[in-house]
Amino acid sequence: MSLPKLTFGYLWDFRNPERWRRPWQAFYAETLDLIAWTETIGIHGAWIPEHHLADDGYIPTPNLILAAIAARTQTLRMGSAVALAPLYDPVRFAQECAVLDIMSGGRIEMALAIGYRRREYEALGAPFGKRGKRFDEFLEIATRLLSGETVDFEGDHYRIRGAKLAPPPLRSHVPLQIGGFADKALDRVVRYGDGYFGNAEIWDRLSVKLGEQGKDPAAMFIRIPDLFTVVADDPDAAMEELAPYYQHVNNTYGAWAGEDNALGMDSPGLSPMDLDAFKASGIMAVWTPDEAISRLTALREKAPVEHYMFMRPPGLPADRFRHYAQILADKVVPAFA
Repeated sequence: MSLPKLTFGYLWDFRNPERWRRPWQAFYAETLDLIAWTETIGIHGAWIPEHHLADDGYIPTPNLILAAIAARTQTLRMGSAVALAPLYDPVRFAQECAVLDIMSGGRIEMALAIGYRRREYEALGAPFGKRGKRFDEFLEIATRLLSGETVDFEGDHYRIRGAKLAPPPLRSHVPLQIGGFADKALDRVVRYGDGYFGNAEIWDRLSVKLGEQGKDPAAMFIRIPDLFTVVADDPDAAMEELAPYYQHVNNTYGAWAGEDNALGMDSPGLSPMDLDAFKASGIMAVWTPDEAISRLTALREKAPVEHYMFMRPPGLPADRFRHYAQILADKVVPAFA
């Protein structure tokens, strides 16, 4: 099986923690400037996640940010990473995707998942315990709309008559990726997804499921979000400088994962810890450029990874982000061009 070209992107959560807080308008403007700048150095993608009720301002409205990115860029692929699909009306979501596809010139690729925080569902008035069935109905409706159908649907959660996309998306089909780790999540990838968003370790299970349903595993693309790795020329110095920012990522996700134990994966790192414990935990990795090339090459021998995402950790100053992003762009990206 011939591998697709490996491209690189960044995940942008627009968090502005109290410890490093900037005025919100200035912070948003600066972040959008950085996203546009990554396009100029050869980065391929910009991806916006979604969470609600976060004290650090974790972005709750990815599609609004995507519209701003579409207006500021020409080549970056972009999308949600991930949108919490059961919290959306599927027709409105598909309509927004169509408009984003037009605005971006056909660069939108949306990733969806089920979510794992009961508080988010309660705040938005959606039933947490029924989110799986709600997600299935959402996917049935949204995929049909995004493929150009006029949709009538009657289920337990959505009742729709005569829905269609007007205006239609620029492309005949807007690709959807689906994230998750449980078997039910992988079943959704097989049934509805154009790609998988998650961990490469899932590939063996996913490829078996694809084969069982008569689908070609080679047609399924994989996107990897790596929240705790950075490429640097001096790993020791980078660890000292960057660990507090990545510790914030670990501790917030760790606290959320413990709220309802509904994340669907086992990870001893997903728990809050102090800075020394975090640095010693091995959760954060600093790769030299040569190491990054070697590790990513080995990864692609195990799974057909098509796109790899790093992140700007919350609080990291813009000039320091540019420093590390330039190393990635200059010394790693060309190896996979």
